[in-house]
Amino acid sequence: MRIAIAGGTGTLGRPVAAELSERGHEVRVLSRHAPEYPVDLTTGAGLTAALDGCQVVVDASNGPPRSAAATLVAGNRRLLDAGREAGVEHHVCVSIVGCDRLPVKYYQVKTEQEDVVTRGPVPWTIVRATQFHELVAALFGGTARYRVLPALRGVLQPVAAAEAARAVADVAVGEPRRGRVEVAGPEVVQIRDLAATWRRAAGRRALLVPVPVPGRVGRALRDGWLTAARPDVRGSITFATWASK
Repeated sequence: MRIAIAGGTGTLGRPVAAELSERGHEVRVLSRHAPEYPVDLTTGAGLTAALDGCQVVVDASNGPPRSAAATLVAGNRRLLDAGREAGVEHHVCVSIVGCDRLPVKYYQVKTEQEDVVTRGPVPWTIVRATQFHELVAALFGGTARYRVLPALRGVLQPVAAAEAARAVADVAVGEPRRGRVEVAGPEVVQIRDLAATWRRAAGRRALLVPVPVPGRVGRALRDGWLTAARPDVRGSITFATWASK
């Protein structure tokens, strides 16, 4: 099967490409700086050639928060239209668990992206994942440069990108579901405990600082709106295990 992966060099796109290649599929990695299939979703440049002969498109693209809509919403329309012209049979959109509940601009853009996909011209499946271990660690690593770690009041259910990638690959080679698949980590963890775990594993000196988060965002974190009580796919690698490697 010939499968194109938009955002194929990113945190999720790269392991998805590797997973599908290992399964024997022909994978095309699409990104602005891809050597074989350079594609710009904000303009549509390169899409026609990149999708020629592809049966499946996996959209794992991303963009800076301030301009994410240009890639994830308008860019997705271009990707879907090009897919229709190329005869793509299955469009797999990667999204975020709880994106339609959190009043944060980036999450609102992801919700708009989902809407574009569900109304689009190509049979689809949306894969919603919780936060990746890699992104949680990157957040802590960024603040640890200032010798502090945010001990937010709330919970997350992070999942290893490699496990999310396997779930996305499984969906990609299956039939379009015209529905959502949720992927989550093995356990729901207090954010302050995730910070302490990262600090211990990384051997960094940083102070855990309570940071109040007001309004609906704070409520979302406290009430677990970004977790999945009954995910379709549950990973097995905890954040503590992942961080210790």
